[in-house]
Amino acid sequence: MTKKTRARLYIDCPLAKGGQASLSKDQAHYLRNVMRFELDELVTVFNGRDGEWLGRIAELGKRAGLVILQSQARKQQQEPDIWLLFAPIKKARNDFIVEKATELGVSSLWPVTTQRTQSGRINKDRMITQTVEAAEQCERLTLPEVHDGAVLQKALEDWPADRPLFILDETGDGQEPAKAFPKYAGKPAAILIGPEGGFDPNELEMIKAQPTAISISLGRRILRAETAVVAALSCWQSLCGDWR
Repeated sequence: MTKKTRARLYIDCPLAKGGQASLSKDQAHYLRNVMRFELDELVTVFNGRDGEWLGRIAELGKRAGLVILQSQARKQQQEPDIWLLFAPIKKARNDFIVEKATELGVSSLWPVTTQRTQSGRINKDRMITQTVEAAEQCERLTLPEVHDGAVLQKALEDWPADRPLFILDETGDGQEPAKAFPKYAGKPAAILIGPEGGFDPNELEMIKAQPTAISISLGRRILRAETAVVAALSCWQSLCGDWR
């Protein structure tokens, strides 16, 4: 059973027994002033590559800190390879998508501009920060890759032939997730969520012309983009994911 600590941090450095992990100014501030940690207390750290480790706080100043790694709490595990392509929306709701998609285990986040996309501004650094915070909170062992924003047509030009692209088709012309998803359990896949107002008909036709495209439907109701993300990824994780 994994020993629980009061804080869990992502640290981008090699992790091994007896090794040292430096804390950033923000991390040191969080432990020292927010969580009120003291020297020799244990924290949990991970880097997305070497599993999860317990470490002892050896230094904790105003601008930096140091953790000495003691033992591995969890080995690195392979996670489902599911990408999320989504049309950016308003700031707070976009933040919600990034956070919940990370919690629900996506391996890649890819903002794409469609004909009806109303918000084309993407702050990649902000997205990365949000994935770190969400991964720390939900105890996943990796961070999703965050892509630069791209026009949808450009993103699909060199689409990998071994990765099915599940399109959330708001017209209702799609398979039920329970029928479509299980066929691809354990394989790479991607889910595409459209913008507010849905895909343009010509655009939807272009997407469906992709050799790997598979239309899915979440039912009769028209869902907000962020609701559709959570619903689709929850279905994927339930049917094909690593929840067991």
